[in-house]
Amino acid sequence: MLSTFTLLAALATFSNAAPTRRVTCPGGGVVSNQACCALYPVLEDIQKNMFADAGCADAAHTTLRVAFHDAIGFSTTNPKMGTGADGSIFLFGQQELGYDANLGVADAFNLEAPFIANHSIGVADFIQFAAAVGLTKCPGVLRPTFMFGRTDATAPAPDGTVPEPFQDAKTILARMADAGFTPAELVALLASHSIAGADDIDPTLSGVPFDSTPSTFDTQFFVETQLRGTLFPGTGGNQGEAESAVAGVLRLQSDSELARDNATSCLWQANVNNQALMASSFQKAFAKMQITGQDASKLVDCSEVIPQPPALSAADAKAFFPPGLSVKDVEQACATTPFPNLPTKSGAPESVPSIVQDPATQGPCDDDGTGCVANFTKSA
Repeated sequence: MLSTFTLLAALATFSNAAPTRRVTCPGGGVVSNQACCALYPVLEDIQKNMFADAGCADAAHTTLRVAFHDAIGFSTTNPKMGTGADGSIFLFGQQELGYDANLGVADAFNLEAPFIANHSIGVADFIQFAAAVGLTKCPGVLRPTFMFGRTDATAPAPDGTVPEPFQDAKTILARMADAGFTPAELVALLASHSIAGADDIDPTLSGVPFDSTPSTFDTQFFVETQLRGTLFPGTGGNQGEAESAVAGVLRLQSDSELARDNATSCLWQANVNNQALMASSFQKAFAKMQITGQDASKLVDCSEVIPQPPALSAADAKAFFPPGLSVKDVEQACATTPFPNLPTKSGAPESVPSIVQDPATQGPCDDDGTGCVANFTKSA
């Protein structure tokens, strides 16, 4: 226990310490580091013109997806596997966006490239900043952190760094481990599928959600992937697709396997009806992902520029079984803890509508990499 004298001395030292100097940016934003001022014009532009106050919609989903696909181009054992969150997916878009694992990410290039060209920040920073801001459109997300000052790529990441939905759990866990992520961090990152949709699994469908509440960052994704699959949202039989329990919802084979694998099943189930755990775990894993391959000591903490996300109501944070389903439909995988007995949502089963696609995701960049080139050169 501290003596009274020691405690008073410590308090005196604290009170006499110089306060953190704050900087007022052009436009009125106040930051701890002047470097962060460069982010406010970007924030204003993308809030107004890229996200257009559309809430947790297609643009938010699109920016989040490309942030992962860019960052995971990294290996702790092989320097030829890329340099992580470095912007290479856009800087070398004609090559990387043609990889099978990046099918559909061309949408993000079409959406973001015009904004990157109009601002002074680097490509790597823009990709991760847009994703962090996009997340704040989704109720249930904890405010993301943001580190600024990434080094842009000088070479593309090779094919094979992004896990694919048809791969088994062992393969995906090994790839993520090589990139520096534990099974728990992988499960945490997959919480992003609670606000995501598929554009490339079933060629007859677009924007098919991965759970029944795609505009809310909630634990429903972890509930519904554990239910016994009975149907496909489209024709089915597509590589990387498994049967879903809910009409209109697409289930990735990889999600289905990770929900049932011995290495991850209990981590998966722990998120069910535990909004606080899911949100905090994702916030930490996402922050780690965003600086993968970068020297953190050279980055500036500009988290204060990121807006506060909308709150998730207590009622919306409560998980449920979709209409017509119950705990009897759960394929129990965690051997140590029973699945929570949730209430069943009232009403007749309905088909979940697809996510409306943002027209700005259409443009010259195609899924094979053709046209995925832009002038990202920044003036000195």
